[in-house]
Order: sequence, then C-alpha cells, then structure tokens
Amino acid sequence: MQTSDTKLIDALFTVIADHGWRGVTPGRLAALSGVPAGELVRRFPSRLDLLRLHADWVAAQVAEGTVPGQGGTPRDRVFDVLMRGVDALLPHRAGMLRLMSDMRRDGVLAGALAPILQRSMGRMLDAAELDSSGLQGGLRAAGLVGVWLMTLRAWEKDDSVDMGTTMAAVDRALDRAEQTARSLRLEPGDLAPQNTAD
Repeated sequence: MQTSDTKLIDALFTVIADHGWRGVTPGRLAALSGVPAGELVRRFPSRLDLLRLHADWVAAQVAEGTVPGQGGTPRDRVFDVLMRGVDALLPHRAGMLRLMSDMRRDGVLAGALAPILQRSMGRMLDAAELDSSGLQGGLRAAGLVGVWLMTLRAWEKDDSVDMGTTMAAVDRALDRAEQTARSLRLEPGDLAPQNTAD
C-alpha cells in the first residue's frame, strides 16, 4: 500500500468524524491528504472504493501480526485476529463511530458495505489459518461478519484500556457462531476447538 493511501485513510476518517459519510468529498479529502482531487476521482470513482481501501488496510495490519503455524485452536486464532482487527481501528475511532452511526440510518450504505465486510472476513479467516474458499468458506465468512458486527457494537461503547467489554462480546459472538456452524453441519473445527463433535 502506498504511503499516500495511509494518509488518505487518515483523511477519510477525519472527514467522516467531522462531516459524516455524506460529507466525504474529493475536495475535503484532497485538502487533508495532499492527494490531488483529480487523482482521487480517477482511483476511487465511488466513496465505497475508499472503504474497500480501508478494509484492505485493516486486513494487511492483521496479516502482518500473524505468525505462520501459530497453533492454538481455530477459535483462539479467530479471537486473536478479530481483536487485532479492532486494534487496527483505534487510530480512526471517531470516524468509525460516526460511520457506524450513519450506517444505522442509511440502509443503502449498510447494504453496500455487506460485500466489503464479507471479503474482509474472508481475509480474517485466512489470517486465522482457516479455509475461506468454496461454499463452506463463504458460510464461515458470512458467520464471521455477524461476529464482527457484534464486536463493533460492543467496541462502540467500550472506552476501557483493556477492551474487556469488547473481548467478552467476541467470546459470546463466537459461542453463537459455533452453535450456528453445528446446526448447519459444517465440519468440526470451523470456529470451535478441533475436538468439537457435530
């Protein structure tokens, strides 16, 4: 990712924090990021393309902290990557909270974000060394979208240093995801410990 992209992501969430999602304009982004407005329009024809850029940046941050062959149960690995995903959001917390608030009032925005979240959760599964390919991989990613949204709802209200409330929410969400996985008869170990039976 280019250095200018990092500055652009910073600018994006500063604008969202100050003006909301509908206030994101090439002019405001250019003024804060130093990236010319013409280049922004060429590279990112839609504002959603900027959110895809951010999702890729978060996934890259998570991947950088992943140790190949890290061991542990699949659930432990998923918990770890999700919490590192939350850590990656911290520099842009104000903008993320405003975006989440706008999304609740804008059904079109929420719907448009769905495929971005699905792709992002596929990359989270990859970081957790779980298969994200095929039908079952798609189901895992879809389930993880639900876990992630529950995580973000807790994180929205969690201003503690240790993120205890958020971690507890991830645990509860993973419990529900495991129950759903078993009801869909996905193979043992998708999100649960390897010795979990159907």
